[in-house]
Amino acid sequence: MMIIDLEFSTLLICLVPFLFIFFINLFHSKSTKIPKSYPIIGSYFSILANKHRRIQWSSDIIQTTTNLTFTLIRPFGNRQIFTANPSNVQYMLKTHFHIYQKGHMFKSTMADFLGDGIFNVDGEIWKYQRQVASHEFNTKSLRKFVETVVDAELNERLIPLLAVAAAEKKVVDFQDILQRFAFDNICKIAFGYDPAYLSPSLPQEKFAVAFEEAVKLSSERFNAIFPFIWKIKRHFDFGSEKRFRIAVDEVRQFAKQLVREKQSELNQKSSLDSVDLLSRFLSVGHRDDDFVTDVVISFILAGRDTTSAALTWFFWLISQHPVVESSILNEIKLKSHTPAYDEVKEMIYTHASLCESMRFYPPVPIDSKTATEDNVLPDGTFVKKGTRVSYHPYAMGRAEELWGNDWSKFKPERWLDKDEVTGNWNFVSKDMYTYPVFQAGPRICLGKEMAFLQMKRVVAGVLRRFKVVPVTEKGVEPVFISYLTAKMKGGFHVTIEERDHE
Repeated sequence: MMIIDLEFSTLLICLVPFLFIFFINLFHSKSTKIPKSYPIIGSYFSILANKHRRIQWSSDIIQTTTNLTFTLIRPFGNRQIFTANPSNVQYMLKTHFHIYQKGHMFKSTMADFLGDGIFNVDGEIWKYQRQVASHEFNTKSLRKFVETVVDAELNERLIPLLAVAAAEKKVVDFQDILQRFAFDNICKIAFGYDPAYLSPSLPQEKFAVAFEEAVKLSSERFNAIFPFIWKIKRHFDFGSEKRFRIAVDEVRQFAKQLVREKQSELNQKSSLDSVDLLSRFLSVGHRDDDFVTDVVISFILAGRDTTSAALTWFFWLISQHPVVESSILNEIKLKSHTPAYDEVKEMIYTHASLCESMRFYPPVPIDSKTATEDNVLPDGTFVKKGTRVSYHPYAMGRAEELWGNDWSKFKPERWLDKDEVTGNWNFVSKDMYTYPVFQAGPRICLGKEMAFLQMKRVVAGVLRRFKVVPVTEKGVEPVFISYLTAKMKGGFHVTIEERDHE
């Protein structure tokens, strides 16, 4: 017996180095193969090893598959399907939209923050909000209001702040500045409230800070490997869930206070003078505090980080491609004497450059739906009821099958066609299921045109006067990370240089 025990012990000692190497490989593997799955824990080790690069990791795996789709086995047998196949995306977002919904998992995870807002509901509630919002977004008066808000924030805050940075030759975090710019804009558009987050002192405005914390922590919930952990923390109100509760309470109480103030104003007169989204919803009879608060918080979420994320990566990309920057600058100079809306409408090359930038760095790199019944995707992938299916704009923008063998080149011309007679560029849009950066189908982004208006006004206003120069080493790519929306890890540190005026 003692001999057997000794032999077993010797065998175990011999195996220890191999077991050690095995687990080290699991934890540090950056393999692009579909990860191995084990009983109960699924692909836990691979998921954990790639937790901080989950977007890039899942994209890399997708590129190795024949159908741009793979299934990830999560702990306890939960499955998540990732796809960059346009046929699957169209199937999910349009032709079988009724099957692929937000689902219970998404709604329960985001309910504390978004409530019954448009981005967190399905069915009749979603349909009603969509109809009301769609009507408001299509009015000329709202478009004019957005123009006015964006131009005021640009000329009264952003440009003066950059002028000071240029004069003092100081390094600034351009990502933070663009987020503040976008936050001021969307609060004015959604609530008629100006947080002055882009004031020269760059204040830590309570509502803005709470909103940022709520977004970050809700994203951590959504991407948790073991969701029951955050649910336990929520139940006992400690750790990250206590911080989340405090942040959400701050956001919702502040939003409700603004709603009540607007309601009080409306009770005193027949209509509101302001044309922000909150005033519009209240003026057509929507008086329930919670409902209106949910709707407006959803629009702030949509408008706050998406445009700032797109612009952050855009300015970095053009800094690496001076020929593109020069072409954009030439276009800006040609349009400098036209009215604001006409100016941005005619900035075709700039529009193409923004689209190309978002191909590489989409503001929402992954979006998920839940299957409400057993189903089969067009590429033959079986989807069991309750399975989370994630379409992957980040991976789609990097797929050679979709963009050709020059997919890795930043090339705005792929979106353009030159008129042989006039020599002018014409914009050629891509199929929305190949490029679902603004979603597609019935849930396509209502604010798409407003987002482009804001982005092109910023590009024109900034580049006409300044050159944005990253302080990172040349050739070093910033790290792409994502909460609910994309960010540049550590910020985007730049110097601002005044251009020589000709």
